Amino acid sequence: MSRLFMGTTALGVALSLPALAATQSEVLSTYADIAAAGYEDSAIAARGLHEAIEALIETPSPQALTAARAAWLAARVPYQQTEVFRFGNAIVDDWEGQVNAWPLDEGLIDYVDAAYGGASDENGLKALNVVANTSFDLSGQTIDAGAITPDLLSGTLHEAGGNEANVATGYHAIEFLLWGQDLNGTDHGAGDRPWTDYAAGDACTNGNCDRRAEYLEAASELLVSDLDWMAAQWAPGGAAREAVTEDEAAGISAILTGMGSLSYGEQAGERMRLGLMLNDPEEEHDCFSDNTHNSHYYDGLGVQNVYHGQYVRIDGSMVEGPSLADLTAQADPALDTEMQAKLATTMRALGRIKLAAEAGTSYDQMLARGNEAGEALIMGGVDGLIAQTRTIERITAALDLGDVSIEGSDSLDQPSAVFE
Repeated sequence: MSRLFMGTTALGVALSLPALAATQSEVLSTYADIAAAGYEDSAIAARGLHEAIEALIETPSPQALTAARAAWLAARVPYQQTEVFRFGNAIVDDWEGQVNAWPLDEGLIDYVDAAYGGASDENGLKALNVVANTSFDLSGQTIDAGAITPDLLSGTLHEAGGNEANVATGYHAIEFLLWGQDLNGTDHGAGDRPWTDYAAGDACTNGNCDRRAEYLEAASELLVSDLDWMAAQWAPGGAAREAVTEDEAAGISAILTGMGSLSYGEQAGERMRLGLMLNDPEEEHDCFSDNTHNSHYYDGLGVQNVYHGQYVRIDGSMVEGPSLADLTAQADPALDTEMQAKLATTMRALGRIKLAAEAGTSYDQMLARGNEAGEALIMGGVDGLIAQTRTIERITAALDLGDVSIEGSDSLDQPSAVFE
């Protein structure tokens, strides 16, 4: 915290007074303010996406599909910066699966390439294709899917049969409906769903264009309502804000848990190292749109936002206040300097991945077996995220918070188990 207050003596000489120390309560208030702003921005961007989807459905065209895809990409920017609030905050973690679950068995939703295959022992609904079917059997019951509604998606289809691969809602279901499958493997290129999949009459391709549109509209409507709900949980008086601020030590631990678990097990492990070990583009976070480079970058930025107590909103305004960096600097200035350097190193590494993808080398290609330059780019991000996690653990000790449970990943902790 860097506040400078100037006092004046009777002789008119200005005196510098010591900066006021940040308190845990103030830091938690900043944390909750950033969460509230991030989820509110995500809801605003999701409304823009919903409007673009409605325009596509009303007047299908190549331009309308391009605009809807652009709105989806824009909607990811604020949301990815909120993922740091997931770990350590049960209310977010319990909710997140309906909004951002991946990977998904996309055949549950719509048509897929023949090579995708059909139902399997692991997932009997893998190729359900609810867009093409107005009813289906689930656990011995016949489900009426004549109308595709938000309630059908969230209450029946999502994780149907208790299978987490049955992702029927959220960003990635919408992504699939806008881009279609990415059939390029580790070659360059994203999904290429034709705009005519939403056309009327004889212009409709791949059948059921009206139901496909109904599904897309229901999924985007649900996304907006889900994000509105979470923004309210972080507003003054909201359940998430109350939970994180009622016990200050536990609240600071929750911040460090979120930063460490996203950095280590989730991003470095499940989202980056695992895909590289398997050389599998299906392990990309935004696999249909080839937007994974941005997802990784903004996840990393979210961790940095929380540490510094600063978040730039989509309108350009700044939310900022006393931060974890302030508490760390008060306890151990050298440790704060170390953490700031580690965060900067990680963001440079993630920025290099982003720049390479924007220059034409897609994340798919970086994952290809034998692509040493691509592997080096991804591992630069992985190494940076691991290194900053180690410093997060040291901050936990410096603040005398006891043990903070940071989620792991077999890809980092037991690499041989990945291939068992």
